[in-house]
Amino acid sequence: MGVPFMLTIDSEKFKAHTGPKINYSDSDFSDQAFQIKNQPLLFEQNIKNQTITCFTVNNNKAFFKTESSDYPFDIFAASFYLMTRYEEYLPHEKDIYGRYAYENTLAYHEGFLNLPLINIWVKHFAEKLKDKYPLLNIQFPDFRFEPTYDIDIAYCYKYKGLIRQIGGFLKSPAFERIQVLTGSVKDPFDCYDWLKQVHQTYHLQPIYFFLVAEKNGIYDKHILPEKEAMWKLIKQHAKKYSVGLHPSWQSGDNKFLLKAEKRQLNDMSDQSVKASRQHYIRFNLPEGYQRLISAGITDDYSMGYGSINGFRASVASPFYWYDLEKDENTILRIHPFCFMDANSFYEQRQNLQQTWAELQHYSSVCKAVHGTLSSIWHNNFLGSATEFTGWKDLYEKFIVQVQQ
Repeated sequence: MGVPFMLTIDSEKFKAHTGPKINYSDSDFSDQAFQIKNQPLLFEQNIKNQTITCFTVNNNKAFFKTESSDYPFDIFAASFYLMTRYEEYLPHEKDIYGRYAYENTLAYHEGFLNLPLINIWVKHFAEKLKDKYPLLNIQFPDFRFEPTYDIDIAYCYKYKGLIRQIGGFLKSPAFERIQVLTGSVKDPFDCYDWLKQVHQTYHLQPIYFFLVAEKNGIYDKHILPEKEAMWKLIKQHAKKYSVGLHPSWQSGDNKFLLKAEKRQLNDMSDQSVKASRQHYIRFNLPEGYQRLISAGITDDYSMGYGSINGFRASVASPFYWYDLEKDENTILRIHPFCFMDANSFYEQRQNLQQTWAELQHYSSVCKAVHGTLSSIWHNNFLGSATEFTGWKDLYEKFIVQVQQ
């Protein structure tokens, strides 16, 4: 809310304060305070199943209901529960890729997965504080659109080596492959010049995440970093935009690979890379984030699902990760995303009209709460591949709409 604050456990100091103040306790200290009766969660040190019953506040779901308070639920405990991904530390089912399955979540079962619920709560909370303290100066941030790109496979046909080319042709013979390799047509995944023009036209500052594992794997089909073309591509982007690491699937099974891939991208970009997003959104808490911190990553963009669009942490704002296992703050800043093209196309099986409606929804709800709309796009969707006809136009149309 853009309001400076101070915390105290000194009741006399609290009583003596003459400005706006929030009493987060079960004790009554002052009629001048805005009181929220607390739930036990923020005072606990162990992780256990929490009893959660949802009800409606201001036409939205809430939980941790309070009685005889100036606010109907413990917004601090409820926000903490969702943003720390508390439920992901509890016993749960994995999806087919070994990830936390969205079907486990409170947000999915209660129907608020597609909403930045915490931002909605905060906006309502600010209104109630203003009712009690009309002179309170609340300054919400401006809405931000944050375009990000995952470069899983930089080129469809080019730079893959003779064996992969022969294997690819035998598996799926295509005249287009021959045309690309002979230089008569552009590689269908090569949308980089077009994206550069889009960013210049609409004044965008995107982030590119590059997959640079030393070798290919079952889920890592990238152009190997030994190729001069990959060095050139990454250097070109690093000169103008922010670049981040796209840790390979393999690095999830071998913790030493993460640091090796980070060093590789450092060399290729001439930067000290600090940002990352997991390939296939493959990570589990707390191990996944603990590994990133130990590798020197300070900003992660993986907070979302690889199988459905929505707000995994129920928030549309960056926040610092809290390690529940160690019960401590961390330096890792989390940048949640709510939309990924591959989710719409492969998992939700939407057509372009349905995807457009979904994009409009996320734009609308994020703008309404002064949030950040972070989206993921892949270069193969934005090139000339027949399979993705219309996606490039859809993306530019969305950029125009989201900036209005």
